[in-house]
Amino acid sequence: MDAKTQKSEMTRAAIVGAALDLAASDGLEAITLQAVADRIGLSKSGVFSRVGSREALQKAVIEEFGRRFVGDVFVPAMQTQKGLPRLNEVVRRWFIRLRNVEAHKGCLYTSGAFELDDREGELRDLLLSEVTRWRAALRRTVLQAVEAGHLRPDTDPEQLVGEINSLAIGLVHDVRFMRDPRATERAQATWERLLRTYQA
Repeated sequence: MDAKTQKSEMTRAAIVGAALDLAASDGLEAITLQAVADRIGLSKSGVFSRVGSREALQKAVIEEFGRRFVGDVFVPAMQTQKGLPRLNEVVRRWFIRLRNVEAHKGCLYTSGAFELDDREGELRDLLLSEVTRWRAALRRTVLQAVEAGHLRPDTDPEQLVGEINSLAIGLVHDVRFMRDPRATERAQATWERLLRTYQA
């Protein structure tokens, strides 16, 4: 990669990063080419030349959030033994991210879902596909725990995934809105109690 291309890629990354910060604080609809340009000291045309339209930038933000989320939560957990150890690690890392990152920046999977829940269009479709992909990965992790004999054979993976997701949404609420310093501790205790009802 030559220096010019590398600089262009770095600038694009800065644009997407600034737009992601804007979306986390003010919502996906707050993203405009001008608002992002103002944040990083570029012209509006400079932003457009690197990312294209406003909608293209919004999509890039959703995709970047997904990459960061999976990189923080799922990829490291893959180093853990399949089954319950891996499922526990996924949930633990998710809670840590919600406490350390989303507490200050917001969770785009949660806030974006509320923002776009009653709208149709490509942006909603993309966010839905990202969330669906994440939940499918979580479902596979639950199934592996069943196959390993760590969870009861009659475990309904969709039910458990829904319960874990509900815990995460509740944690976002309590960390960000309630500013409860013990929110993560409470969520972890709830997870451990819930898990006992599923263990073989």
